[in-house]
Amino acid sequence: MTTEIMTVAQMFSQFAENLSVENAEEISGRYGEITMALNKYYRDTESKTANSLYVGSYGRGTGINGISDLDMIYMLPKEAWDRYKDGRQSALLQDVKKAIKERYSRTEMRGDGQVVVVEFDSQAFEVVPAFEQEDRSFKYPDTNDGGSWPITKPRAEMQAIRDVDEVKNGNLRNLCQMVRAWKNQHGIEMGGLLIDTLAHNFLQSTSEYDDKSFLYYDYMVRDFFLYLSEEDNQEYYLAPGSNQRVYVRRKFQKKAKKAHKLCLEAIDAENDAGVNKKWKRVFGRPFPAAPATVTEAAAGDAGLSWTSTEEFIENKYPVDIRHYLKIDCEVSNYAGLSTQSLREMVDKGYPLYANRGLRFHVSEIDVPEPYHLEWKVLNRGPIARRKNQVRGQIERDKGCQEKTETASFKGDHIVECYAIRNRTVVAKDRIHVPIANGE
Repeated sequence: MTTEIMTVAQMFSQFAENLSVENAEEISGRYGEITMALNKYYRDTESKTANSLYVGSYGRGTGINGISDLDMIYMLPKEAWDRYKDGRQSALLQDVKKAIKERYSRTEMRGDGQVVVVEFDSQAFEVVPAFEQEDRSFKYPDTNDGGSWPITKPRAEMQAIRDVDEVKNGNLRNLCQMVRAWKNQHGIEMGGLLIDTLAHNFLQSTSEYDDKSFLYYDYMVRDFFLYLSEEDNQEYYLAPGSNQRVYVRRKFQKKAKKAHKLCLEAIDAENDAGVNKKWKRVFGRPFPAAPATVTEAAAGDAGLSWTSTEEFIENKYPVDIRHYLKIDCEVSNYAGLSTQSLREMVDKGYPLYANRGLRFHVSEIDVPEPYHLEWKVLNRGPIARRKNQVRGQIERDKGCQEKTETASFKGDHIVECYAIRNRTVVAKDRIHVPIANGE
């Protein structure tokens, strides 16, 4: 049996389709209901569209399927300014919360410094009440540090993204979305506006992709990750259109350098049956699988009987990485009397032998409470399949933020940890477990 090989254009066209938001109708419905609740409170009308504006990634058209934070601005009537202007930012947020409660009485919501957060099952609307200014910017309440009225310019940002996308053959928004898939796959803490700003700056720095289509997306993402890896460390960038400061939460250059290397490997394998799998290493599950009749693993396992038990976190929760999580592993000897860090062992080239104790644990995390952790242990390689011990099930942490295992048999195994908040994966990390011997 032969394996059909997708062209670059077919792969990336399908990838873009896979990233499109599937629940736009549900989003629109909730947006309309929130808008109507606020219009009834402030204007005694029931319009579901007037006086509100999609902003954030969804408003810029750069969000992807599974987006969990929806940002919207509600434009307050001008006459309400006198009611709130003198240090009553908190009162404004409470009034907005009260108005939305009239519609969603059993939905959890809270004021959060500058916004009212309305939390649905796997999605949160962040509602910003604001006063529109003459230049079409917005003045919004900030209850932090005694209260203030900062200015935001989302319309300018949306227009800048739209303008560049048009002159770049629609490639800017697609690039922004693909970078989000990379960010989610590798657990990189990058905000949406930072991603859009970096993608915007990259395409503005070159004319190479002004008229290119999906056929050249392999080169485009390769060049983007190289561009990203060579960026100087900066505290912030200036957002397109508004020039507002977009702060860098954590360095991304090292992860970008690795992504660039993976892109080179995938490009070299363009005519190979495993090319889709190589691109999946960059972008994760949203990248299309090869339309293969026989996978490489299956061909190599002819005559073996084993069960694929691997589960995928994307099938349980939306993934929208916006926080940081790091796991490590303590390796103990036979008697458990001494331990070493697995990451340090791998960095120094020390082998990990079978029959060692392994304690995986969270070493760093910045996810705000409440959240919970889930773990995945996946055994890879021919011995795992021969023993029918692939595993890969996703299990909830027992409250200790750790998981204990034993190094059993040879293979490059994987352990992943996920932080779930509001039914969304908001942080993740992976560690490779390269066991050098054992049957």
